[in-house]
Amino acid sequence: MRESSKPLAGVDGPATPAPARRRRKDARPQELLDAALELFVEKGFSATRSEEVAARAGVSKGTLYLYFPSKHDLLEAVVHRHLSVSIAEGQAMADQFDGPTTELLRQLLRKLWQHLGQTPAGSICKVIIAEARNFPDIAQFYMSEVIEPTHRLLTGTLQRGIARGEFRPVPVDLAVPALIAPALLLALHKHSVGACPTCNSLPQDEAAVIDTQIDLVLEGLRPRPEQAQTSKRNA
Repeated sequence: MRESSKPLAGVDGPATPAPARRRRKDARPQELLDAALELFVEKGFSATRSEEVAARAGVSKGTLYLYFPSKHDLLEAVVHRHLSVSIAEGQAMADQFDGPTTELLRQLLRKLWQHLGQTPAGSICKVIIAEARNFPDIAQFYMSEVIEPTHRLLTGTLQRGIARGEFRPVPVDLAVPALIAPALLLALHKHSVGACPTCNSLPQDEAAVIDTQIDLVLEGLRPRPEQAQTSKRNA
């Protein structure tokens, strides 16, 4: 019996490429999530039908249900993919950060804006705000997946800076919303009024707005002279 001259994949030669159908199957969940987010932004969550999401992704409605049994599952997956993962990455960075808290806070606020302003994640905030009153379960999911973890991350960062004497004592529970508000405002504006070219009243250089906010925040958190002296005496 003549031996085959073809090398075995992974032994004497390169592995056989995955069939195109398999590659498409692996990418399909992300294609569905992208289509869902586009439609949720364009039409709103309540007005979007599951079959429209399937059609936008180029699959059947039955295929959509194999991955996401309901429209609520789709929205939750969109939130997790675009927001929850990024917040978890920010928390991991903060947990391992060894440098000054001023630099940590600067990086976190820039990361927050880069994600909300330069990726589709910013449009999710608009969808949630528009639909939360009619879908309390969605609001609760967003609270537990996005708002509460973000508040924990920034609360821990402020407390770290205060404990190290880098920040003056401030009411942390009041300061955290003030840190989040500018990026959220810019993201909402970009995906609502800002979508109309003649209605964009905010500066074009949105990153510069965030850098200005960071500068104001860090200057505002800087210990005052009498507080700095007290910190030195207590050290």
